[in-house]
Amino acid sequence: MKVTLRPKTRLYSLFFAILLFVSDGVLATETADTIYLGGPIIPINDDAPRAEAVAVVNGIILSVGDLDSVMVYKGEGTEIFDLQGNTMLPGFVDSHGHAVMGGLQALSANLLAPPDGKVKNIASLQDTLRTWMVANNESVELAQLIVGFGYDQSQLKELRHPTRHELDEVSTEIPVIIVHQSGHFGVANSKALQVTGINADSANPPGGIIRKGEDGEPNGVLEENAFFKVLSGLMSGLGEQGLRAFANAGPRLWARFGYTTAQEGRAAPATVEAMKKVAAEGGFKIDVVAYPDIMVDRDYIKENVSRSYTNRMRVGGAKLTIDGSPQGFTAYRDRPYYDPVGEYASFYKGYAAVTDEQVMDAVDWAFKNNIQILTHANGEAASDLLISAVKDATRKYGGDDHRAVLIHGQFLREDQVDSLQTLDIFPSIFPMHTFYWGDWHPDHTVGPVLADNISPTGWIRQRGMMFGTHHDAPVAFPDSMRVLDATVTRRTRSGDILGPAQRVDVMTALKAMTIWPAWQHFEEGSKGSIEVGKLADLIILSKDPTAIDPETLDTIKVLQTIKEGTVIFTLEQK
Repeated sequence: MKVTLRPKTRLYSLFFAILLFVSDGVLATETADTIYLGGPIIPINDDAPRAEAVAVVNGIILSVGDLDSVMVYKGEGTEIFDLQGNTMLPGFVDSHGHAVMGGLQALSANLLAPPDGKVKNIASLQDTLRTWMVANNESVELAQLIVGFGYDQSQLKELRHPTRHELDEVSTEIPVIIVHQSGHFGVANSKALQVTGINADSANPPGGIIRKGEDGEPNGVLEENAFFKVLSGLMSGLGEQGLRAFANAGPRLWARFGYTTAQEGRAAPATVEAMKKVAAEGGFKIDVVAYPDIMVDRDYIKENVSRSYTNRMRVGGAKLTIDGSPQGFTAYRDRPYYDPVGEYASFYKGYAAVTDEQVMDAVDWAFKNNIQILTHANGEAASDLLISAVKDATRKYGGDDHRAVLIHGQFLREDQVDSLQTLDIFPSIFPMHTFYWGDWHPDHTVGPVLADNISPTGWIRQRGMMFGTHHDAPVAFPDSMRVLDATVTRRTRSGDILGPAQRVDVMTALKAMTIWPAWQHFEEGSKGSIEVGKLADLIILSKDPTAIDPETLDTIKVLQTIKEGTVIFTLEQK
């Protein structure tokens, strides 16, 4: 997948520029609403890599370039926005995240390990839940639910999941559900299991596991589809108002980190409908693209998919989930896990959440109906299934501009990267794994040799391919600077460098957060760079990421986020 988009992008920009200046044959106003100046401006445009000023009118970029050429558009009412030495970039485009589930994270107990939270063991996890329960007593009583998000057994002192009995110590009267940082596991207390009908007689659902103790009773730990079933059962009690609260909170969190386009990367129809209502009420200050689950309701996807936003919201295509979590040992591999923690057979390779036939059918349907499909595949075997399905669909329906997307691809082999290039599959990669689980993967998931090549952005760039980088929030906070830092440095929690050959330079990493994910969403003509005719989706950073020590990238702050010329977030200075 070669980067050959500049001519097309220039045509879009020229078109928008003509519309901007000409109306019924009469020249329109050439006065800018706002002119930004006084700091480094990085347009993410290879033809013009730096600028001194940017002019904006009606939410559209009017002019970009040197100060003199831009100041031509200054009028009496033009606001001069002084960057005060800070750095301007185009707004970030979310290559993959879950904006509604991110709202759940924003409204639940923070069970993340340092540096994003304070949970280090099961006792501190219990204390965090109790503290949150007291602080949010009114909401807990109303919802009859206690939710915690972000625990990770690999970061707990005990190196295991908590049990229902340990959550019973928090409450036996109110259902408690805690969500693993990966989003693919969870633990329920006894009350939550009772409410959702899980007991000793409950069978494992397809693509999921209800873990049980020696007594045959569920121990509270739920994997994959077993967890999703229980979580959805508990969340259904919150009704539409609960979903709308999450849908409101999530995009606001994204905006804090400089994202002007967010993604809801796996949604049920009810979630999308709640998003539409929030959008119609003006709740979305940034654009949100939703991808409903292809295994739930294909007719709904077909009826709602659109390339145009309504009230800053649209359905972009479909989502397929093949497997689970690498750190949780549910990613579907082509070989046994290296040294998984827990009771696993020596030949254990993880498992798929769907059958081979379901993968082939889903991709076939998407290509046949010209609907973009995003596919979650972490393990090598999962990626093999996706590649096989896309190869078959391409043979049947042609290689037109489908822009099929691989989400994650943590354990990609180099030959699989070759296949992605051949089949024009866009890789949306998760480099934050190098930080959060970079010390875990060499010891337990893939071993010290293969661990160097997780999130293989180096292999991808060697082939001249575009890629996107993501945070997968709420798996991690939608922290853009941590995404940038992880992509460039690949430094782990312990300070090691995981796979130095897979690192990329800062400008490449910035493209993977701007213009390339804009292309991923079919929006490269209006977003992803600061060019004439594009939307004035802009961010202001405290430092120039191209001019500082890469080891300090995670110290950069998003000072302001600007959506179509309007400031929607300003960092409170202490």
